[in-house]
Amino acid sequence: MLQQSTRLGWPAIFRPRPVLWLAVASFGMITCANLAPLFAQEPAMRVLTVTGAGSEDVQTTITRVSMGVEVQAETAAAAQAEAARRSSSVVELLRSRSVDKLETTGVQLNPVYDYSRDQPRITGYSAVNLVSFRVSTEQAGKLLDELVNAGATRIDSLQFIAEDAALAAAEQVALQEATQDAQAQANAVLGTLNFTAREIVGIQINQAAPPIPLPYAAEARLAADSQTQTPVVGGEQTVRATVTLQIRY
Repeated sequence: MLQQSTRLGWPAIFRPRPVLWLAVASFGMITCANLAPLFAQEPAMRVLTVTGAGSEDVQTTITRVSMGVEVQAETAAAAQAEAARRSSSVVELLRSRSVDKLETTGVQLNPVYDYSRDQPRITGYSAVNLVSFRVSTEQAGKLLDELVNAGATRIDSLQFIAEDAALAAAEQVALQEATQDAQAQANAVLGTLNFTAREIVGIQINQAAPPIPLPYAAEARLAADSQTQTPVVGGEQTVRATVTLQIRY
């Protein structure tokens, strides 16, 4: 009797509960089944990266001139005074022709040395005044001849450039060509491998260097005693662009 009463008196927490364990096991299987797709590895996205290039030529219509006056005299004051006198005549002429972006770009005064003896000695002074400006290429040759007659003695550089609006329009054309080139490359590669382009997932317009102005033609020279107009003939600037596409396939 004592043994039987002891079994009947077990606390409820130790009694077997088959139904409860079944429910917990079932819930665990359902949870694992639902989480399984979350851990399934999705296939990696395949992306082809291509870069296309385009260019467009544009006619130059503007000449950028850098020129000035260089004189020598026995004293620094005399050299500077003569350079100032000639420079004033040059600037006055340029202003009368309504050139664009006229500005002083350099003023120099240096001693001139004689190195023929053991000890170099100063024999005089050289004064230089430089200006730069822009003018229509059609008017450049005639204006350069007038500047020489007004007192200009040197030309540092001439460059031919296109107008800003023409360069901007050429850039748009170059970008279109670059985009078409990139698409053509992608189609050629994917077609060869029997893949199909799905969508473009990335576009990058690469910054290109600005078009380089054309240098002054070496055969065009200024001469004060020339009887014919100095020939100044422009050319074309090339605007370039590149576009990078990322294409999913």
